[in-house]
Order: sequence, then structure tokens, then C-alpha cells
Amino acid sequence: MDPRRRSDQMSESSGRGRGRRRGRGGGREQGEAPGGPAQPRPPPTSYVPSPRAAGPSNPPFQPQQPRPPTHVPSLTSGQMVSAPPPPPVAASQPPPVAAEVLAEQMEKTAISSAPSSSKALLPPRRPGKGTIGRPYMVFANHFKLDLRRDIVIYHYDVSIRPEISSRGRSRKVVAELVRLNRESSLGGRLPAYDGGKSLYTAGKLPFSSKEFDVKVIDGDGTPSREKDYKVAVKFASTVDIHHLMRFLSGQQLDIPQEAIQALDVVLRSSPCENFHPFGRSFFHGDGATVLGEGTTCWRGHFQSIRPIHMGLSLNIDLTATPYFEAIPVNEFVRQYLYVDSSRPFSSDQHRKVEKVLKKVKVEVTYGENYHRRYVIKGLTRERTKDLSFADDQGHRTTVVQYFMERYRMCIDFVEWPSLIVGNKKQIWLPMETCKIVEGQRYTHKLTEKQVTAMLRATCQRPTDRQNNILKVVTSNNYGNDKYAKEFGIMVSNSLASCPARVLPAPRLKYHDLGDEKECVPSVGQWNMIRKKMINGGSVQHWACVNFSRVDTATAQRFSGELIKMCKNIGMNFVDKPVIPLRSQNPATMERTLVQLHNEAQNILRKNSAMLQLLIVILPENSSIFYGKLKRFCETELDIVSQCCKPKNAFRISPQYLENVALKINVKVGGRNTVLVDALQRRLPIVTDDPTIIFGADVTHPSPGEDSSPSIAAVVASQDWPQIAKYRGLFSAQAHRREIIDDLYNVSEKGAGGMIRELLISFRRETGHKPGRILFYRDGVSEGQFAEVLLEEMQAIRKACASLEEGYLPRVTFVVVQKRHHTRLFPANKGRDSTDRSGNILPGTVVDTVICHPTEFDFYLCSHAGIQGTSRPTHYHVLYDENGFSADQLQVLTNNLCYTYARCTRSVSIVPPAYYAHLLAFRARCYLDTDSSDSSTESSASMGRSVRPLPRLMEHVKREMFYC
Repeated sequence: MDPRRRSDQMSESSGRGRGRRRGRGGGREQGEAPGGPAQPRPPPTSYVPSPRAAGPSNPPFQPQQPRPPTHVPSLTSGQMVSAPPPPPVAASQPPPVAAEVLAEQMEKTAISSAPSSSKALLPPRRPGKGTIGRPYMVFANHFKLDLRRDIVIYHYDVSIRPEISSRGRSRKVVAELVRLNRESSLGGRLPAYDGGKSLYTAGKLPFSSKEFDVKVIDGDGTPSREKDYKVAVKFASTVDIHHLMRFLSGQQLDIPQEAIQALDVVLRSSPCENFHPFGRSFFHGDGATVLGEGTTCWRGHFQSIRPIHMGLSLNIDLTATPYFEAIPVNEFVRQYLYVDSSRPFSSDQHRKVEKVLKKVKVEVTYGENYHRRYVIKGLTRERTKDLSFADDQGHRTTVVQYFMERYRMCIDFVEWPSLIVGNKKQIWLPMETCKIVEGQRYTHKLTEKQVTAMLRATCQRPTDRQNNILKVVTSNNYGNDKYAKEFGIMVSNSLASCPARVLPAPRLKYHDLGDEKECVPSVGQWNMIRKKMINGGSVQHWACVNFSRVDTATAQRFSGELIKMCKNIGMNFVDKPVIPLRSQNPATMERTLVQLHNEAQNILRKNSAMLQLLIVILPENSSIFYGKLKRFCETELDIVSQCCKPKNAFRISPQYLENVALKINVKVGGRNTVLVDALQRRLPIVTDDPTIIFGADVTHPSPGEDSSPSIAAVVASQDWPQIAKYRGLFSAQAHRREIIDDLYNVSEKGAGGMIRELLISFRRETGHKPGRILFYRDGVSEGQFAEVLLEEMQAIRKACASLEEGYLPRVTFVVVQKRHHTRLFPANKGRDSTDRSGNILPGTVVDTVICHPTEFDFYLCSHAGIQGTSRPTHYHVLYDENGFSADQLQVLTNNLCYTYARCTRSVSIVPPAYYAHLLAFRARCYLDTDSSDSSTESSASMGRSVRPLPRLMEHVKREMFYC
């Protein structure tokens, strides 16, 4: 959750970290990673859950006997062993589209536009409304928007010379133009301007092209300094409002983006004058909350026009973002580094401060230049006391002497470097002579303390958030907004009322040896009391190492309690470690792990065994240590590890131990639970034919990390029909590239890629080739739908075709969106409408009113709220050859949310997409630790020549090591 896009609730996490999604009790260390050797304990005779389940016409496999190598089909030669043919397809289902067709379409259709020339690649229309579930009413933060039918909007191109890079300055220039010329040259029109190249009017201007001379006072703080600008306004087009109306009524399929953008600019015009705009949000510093380390939290609101089922709506939500605190630069540095002013910077401190302050605006606080503003270009390499220059007479003087003689100002921070400012000539300014200008966004990665402070500042219960959104609407006063009146736009003051349904929770299967063999979750949660894992993993060889200040006796007691919990809930766990627990200095991590690994292997080699699990108690400051340890264990030593924070070793909580045990089980090849409907082949669509479910995500580096690549991760189910175990792959790609490059590739070694490898793995594990593919794709914005669909569907088709000629499994491609601003509030506050946090009930689904006018999408809140206001997940179907009905896809998606391995709660997004997100963040740990902070050549400038990530070791990558 870049403080990118962060919700004001901790929806599934009791720990607070940077990850945007967490399971209960699963902070980053608890919610970690690797899967070791699959050694499940024998199941009871009354129930035989087999990881290699047979298809409808195949004889069953023996549950715990691995398939002999001679029986494993060789798929590297381009052949797949035949599986039972898929059932007949209903006439309403479109036929599968071959890779060649998609490739041809790629050539004919521009990526940047919707693929309107191919019916096969258009998003499917809504197959009807869902009916399953108990109905009730909810409110959504969408406000109905009406247009005056006779309005005609004209679009004009704007060109300003000299060119201005700042949208705020451009708005100031155009506002001055309108003030001077509205009643004359503009014919009384009040234009709406976007701050860039576009200007809109409600009616035609008296001219088609005209140039204006505008004088504007420079905004850098210098008194009475005017600057001349030439502004050219030229007619571009007429905005087609009729097209928009046809789209909303379902008569037009392509989105009239120009019309929506024009209306958006109109309603953004007044907020841009009154607040600090950024993207679609508007912020103010009133009541800002200090986050620490020189930052503060500004609140604001988000607004965007959305075409939805009920027509047009204005989506309004509360938002917040970090800003630099308006304090002296030396005070910011002191808070940022926690350093003493009497000591010079180290090279690392110099680099960090220069990186965070570069391009920040400051104003001087001394002499006749009081309030003069500059932009920081960098820091001097020398200390301030060592800086000297030649004055006008050619005499050399130091910076410290200059400020004393000229301004009677004693410079105290002489051991620190000075700021480098100035455009035409370089100017040195000691840090204490400058103050950070108010209103500048802080775009760097927040620390854990800052994240915690920001969440506390922004977290609001549903009722409070609903009321505050209504206050924003009242404050903005759209009914009397001058721009809204000019363009004939009317905005309702009432939240949209939506019919919703609560989907039933699925039944979960546990081991027959437990007292409770099945479980129906209550309000999105359950526990492991009187239950045992359906497939308990076996850990015969393990070790524990303590890198914290926890004493050895406490660490031993903690590890003993953890092993006891693992055994209590169904694992086969040996009590004694291979080698005794040891406590070590974290600075010796790599040497300690190599020594431990070698000692363990010397003991186990005679039995042809290897170390299955390493339990690690992390040091107190573990943010960097964690990533280094994971990289070393998983890419160098081939060890599966489970990390725990030292505070949890001191205060042993049964709930915490239970959650860690759940993760350990899946890391060593076990399964915690499965859906009863999956075992009984009653899951819609996916259990009647071998089906592989993919999850995919791309994570991008934090703002400011220009040299780090983006990381793509793909996971796929491996145990049809149970659908509980997922294998994952990842790859690095160009900086901030959203399309996944490595889904399919061809190299000198032949065909490859993540889709192909996971299909092969599925065939090896289940004995079937998939007849259906369900692909959940996370992290795609609406503007990228067409591009992602074209390129990634083509890659899926090519990967399938490379395995067997004519192999065309039916594909359903669903985009999973968590970063949106739709919130749902219960219309009634009774027990049958809310959970304990006051949020809507888990399983709430909405597929009308606020959804797309014609396409197949829905909002699903599959989790129970813990803190703040729950954010539903938006699922949008871009491609569907399997012919899902609304009920089938909604129920399947909701049921899968109860199979997440790391906690006993339903989660907010479908687990395959969740796992892909976890895997992508794990892979980021494998990057060199210096790469994110270096100033080397940006990967964006290197095209596709991105350095590959380290390869996982064979033992680690077999199971769900990323959990």
C-alpha cells in the first residue's frame, strides 16, 4: 500500500506494514514465505484428499505416492498427453480464439485504443444480474449527475509561450486571461481549463483562433516581478455529448472518453482554485497531522466522473497524502536522520539527504532576500565550514564568514553540507538559512512509524466516513458552483442507494481426525479450535537461530511452543531440532547461516535428507535484514525459513502461534483447508473440467527509485479440483512497465515463459491438461484494459499452442481492482446489515446501479472489516470463453476468498491475485540492496535489458514459499 494508494483501514491485518494486504496476525515477518519438501502425513481412511486428483474419466491416483518419472509426460518437446475432452459449450459461449487470430488483431488494432474492430476482444456484456444471496440495501459514495440536454461543449487547444511546466502556473496565466477578456473577446463565456493543453466552453467563442498577451506576477516570492506570456487559443473540436448518452443507454460500446474528460475538467475547476490539486485529488493543510521525520499528513477529497449503470455519477471519497513539513531545512534533516549537528555526514547519509531534498522548494529566512525561493539542486560535497569563494573584489572568504559579516548571522551547522541552489549560477546556502516551502508532496517511501501514524490519522469508522463525505459535497456546493452552472451540470447531494446481496459463506473441510470435520465461517472468520489441517505437512529436520536480543532460554521456549501448536493442529513435527538453537549477532547473518547449513547437512547427509525449515527470530530493527535473509536462504542455501519478530517471542500468543503454524504448513507442502464444494465437484464451471486458476500482479518500485525494475509475478493452482495450492514464478522487467513481458517467450532454448511452465507443472501434478483457464489479473487501471487484454491474452494463447497443436483451453480473464474510491455503507445499522466494525457484511456483492452500464463487472466485499471502512474489490471481466453467469463468477470468487492459507479469515481479494502480490514483493527482496538507492542508469532508459533476478533453489520453489 504505496503510501501508494492506501486505504484508511487495516482490512485483514493486525500488523501494520507497507504491504497493502495482510492476513490476521500476519505482519510481514509472520506472513512470510517459502515452501519446503512436500511430505504430507497420511490421511485417515474416512477421507482421502489427494493433491493429484483424478479427472472425470481418469482412475484415481494413490493419494500420497508421487508419480513415477516414467509416467510424467514430457512436455518440453511440444506435446501434451491428451486429457478427457471438455464438455460441449453452450451456444452463448464464444469459441476460443487462437494465438494467430490475436496476433493478427494486434497488427490491425492500435494498442492505445479499445479493440473495437474485433468482437472476440471486446469485453463481454453483462450476462444478467446475480440472484444468489440475501438482499439488503447499501449506500455508495456516488452522487448522481445530470446534464442539461441542450448543452454544447467546445474544445479548444491552448498553447502558452514561454512554455510552462507547472500546471498551477498555467492555471494562473489562463485565469488572468479570463479575468481580463471574459466580457469582451470571450463573449461572456467562462471556460474550464485543465492546466495543460485543453480548454472547454459551454458554447462557441467569437473566434476560431486568437492569441492573447498576458502579464502575470512571478510566483517565486520576488516582489513586483511581472512576466509576459503569449497564450494562443485555437478551436479543436466539438465534444460529442450525444455519443455519451448512447453509451450510457447501452447503444454504443466504446467509451466516449473525451466527453467524460470535459465534464471532469469542469467540475475540477473550482477545487483547483481552492485546494492543492494532485491527480484527481484535492488537499489542504488545515488540521494536518505530523507524521514525524519532517513529514505531515494533509487531508483532502477525491472526485471523478464515472459512467455507471444509473447514468453519470460523481465519485467522491476522502483521501490523504504525506507532505513535507514547512520547517527549517536543518530541522528536517535532524528529524530525518536522527543525527547530531556536531558530526559530519557519512557518505550514506549524504546520499540519502540529497536524494530526499532534491527538487524541493525552499525560501530563505535572512536579509533583504527574505522569502526568496529556490529549488534545491543538491548538496555540497564539502562541509559548510570548508566552503569558500571569491568576493567581488577577488578576496577569498568562507561561507561562514560571509553570513556573519553580511547578515550578522552565526552559522551553527558547520559540519553539515550546504544546499546547492540557483539556475544560472551555483549558490551555496547553509541549511539553517532556508525553510521548506509549504504545500509540497512527500513522494518517498514512508517508514513503518510514518505509515502507522498516517493510518491512525486517517482511519475512520464507516458512519464517520459517510458523514464526512457528505460534508465535502455540502462544502463544495455544486449547486452554486459557477462552472457547473455555466455548463448545465447538476449534482445530487444524496449518496446512491444500491441493492446488494450477501453471498453465503462456503463450507470448509478439515481433517477427519479433528473434532470438527467441517466448518461454516461466521461473519468472515473462524478458528482452528477442535480442528486439524486437512493435509498436515511433515517436518523432520529443522533448526532455529536467534538474531535478536531475546535470551536463549526465551527463544527456546518460544520455538517449543510453536512446534507444539503445529502438532496440535495437525502437522507431523519432530520436537528436537537437528542442531541446538543458537543466538548470533545479526551482522554475522550470512556466515552464521552458512555454518548452520553445513553442520545440518553433515548430520543429514547419511540419511539423504536435507534441512526442511529454519525458524528465525529477527533482530529488533529488521527492515533491511529481513530481505537479505530471504534472498540468502532462498537463492543461495536452498532453505525454507519462517521469520518471527522478537516481541512475539517475549509475549507468546496462541493466536499468533496458530497463524504462524498455518503458514509453516503450506511452506512445507501441506494444505490447511479446502472447500467442501470443491471436493464434491460442485464449484461452478471449474470442477466439471480440469481448470487452472492463475493470479498475476506487477509491483513497481517506490517513487524516487528510478533505477529499480518492476517485478511481475504469476501463480497458478496445482491441485485441481481442490484449488488450494499455488506455485509461483516471477521476473524483473522494465521500470514501471505494467504489461507482463515473460508470460511467454521464445529463446535459443525454445519456448518458455511463466504461463507455459505453470501449465506443465499443473499437468505433472494433476495428470490433466487444463480445459479451462481462469486468469485473475491484479493492478490494472481502466486506461490499460485494452493493452493488457491484447498483449497478455496473446501470450496465454501462444503458451498453450506451444504445448500442443490446436490446444485452446477456454479462457476467462478478470481484472481485480483494489485501488479505487468506491465505498459501500450499510443503509441500516442493524445486526443483519453490519459486522462488528460497523462495515457491510462479508460476502456483500453489488452488480447494478454503480457498475458499468453494459459490461460484466461487480463489487465484492468478501472480508469482514477490522478497522476503518472496508474497501470492496472491483472485478471486471475483460474476456470470457467459459460463459460464466453473474452468480457463478461471484460465488466462485467469494468462496475462493475463504481459502487463503495465512489466516482463518476471508480476505479482501481473491487468493491467487493476493499470492501473486506477495510473491512480487518477495522477489523485490532479491534485488541488490544498494540498487534502489543508487543513482545509476535508470532501467527505464535501458529498455528491456533488465538484469534478471536471482534464481530460486529447487527445494524452495516447489511449494508456496512466498506465504
